[in-house]
Amino acid sequence: MPFDFKKEYKAYYQPPRKPELIEIPKMQFLAVRGTGDPNAEGGAYQQALEKLYAVAYTLRMSRKSGKEIAGFFEYVVPPLEGLWQQSGSENGKLDYSRKRDFAWISMIRLPDFITEADVQWAITEAARKKKISCADVEFFSYEEGLCVQVMHLGSYDSEPETIEQMQQFITAQGCAADHTASRQHHEIYLSDPRRTAPEKLKTVIRIPVRRA
Repeated sequence: MPFDFKKEYKAYYQPPRKPELIEIPKMQFLAVRGTGDPNAEGGAYQQALEKLYAVAYTLRMSRKSGKEIAGFFEYVVPPLEGLWQQSGSENGKLDYSRKRDFAWISMIRLPDFITEADVQWAITEAARKKKISCADVEFFSYEEGLCVQVMHLGSYDSEPETIEQMQQFITAQGCAADHTASRQHHEIYLSDPRRTAPEKLKTVIRIPVRRA
């Protein structure tokens, strides 16, 4: 049976619905950076997802293309993730009424055996097969460190209520939010919004923190 990150690393992908402190180790991803409203039809965000999935599935199916990757094992492509910032935001808080001002890094986790050279091969191969440019897909390492995370159930626009609960928990734990250029609001999308009712969407939300 293919390796499934969501099942093997439940602490990272299946947190409780109440906030918790957790230390997140360094991981590697495919990533595309961009700005703007993620809901814009045909916009930069939608294009980024097309490229990410094209490269992710090319890597997963690499052996069928004759590509040998050391340590390769069968795996399920992990869920989409995103790091989010916003110009003019206070303490890293996102204003969901100004989505056009979002800056994001869309990501899909990679198994540890995938190298940057493997990613460069997959970028070229995906562009050839899909007839799209994947030049802005990158190999991205991210060490998140200490965070507060929670499972949000509901629409993306209802996240502020959950984030407020997280902020209260952060204060109660003697911590402070620690949004920086290298530590950002993080979301993991466990549901397909095309097939899931908004009130049933599952999203892991993480806020970087430091001990106050």
